[in-house]
Amino acid sequence: MEKRLIDPSQVKGWGIDADPKNDPTYPMKARNNGEHKGYSWQRPTQQRGDVEVLHSNERPHLTAVFGTSTPPRGLSGLLRRFAFRYSESSYGHWLPLMAADRIGVAEGYVEDLARGHIPNVFAERGWAAEWKYNRGSLLLRIGVGVAVISAAVAYLSSDTD
Repeated sequence: MEKRLIDPSQVKGWGIDADPKNDPTYPMKARNNGEHKGYSWQRPTQQRGDVEVLHSNERPHLTAVFGTSTPPRGLSGLLRRFAFRYSESSYGHWLPLMAADRIGVAEGYVEDLARGHIPNVFAERGWAAEWKYNRGSLLLRIGVGVAVISAAVAYLSSDTD
């Protein structure tokens, strides 16, 4: 992915809160600019990146410290890389990220099975609490899921000749 610098003066809305009269709390808030005293701090030493880290295309650099425990990989990683091509204000960013989360769950189940571990889906998805406190909704969702899967299996296994 190419690095490109963004000129803040070219970004619509950048610095919109600079005028105190445009502050929704003005004139009620007693402004003494005391909240700005903590804004001048030394930037922490930049963490070295040993793995791929996705970050907003609206920021020219990585933050000083970032997580590296789950680098993007597999189909969910491809979707995440695609999503980070778009601005954080667009559906092209957030919808692929939500889809990547769902696909990541499925990839996790496949990975567990490949290691010989049978995942406890009932516990991991919080269905015990659902069964205890929201049984009707849980049964409805399970019923709809079974119906959709059954219809798909019936359709795919039927002879269309």
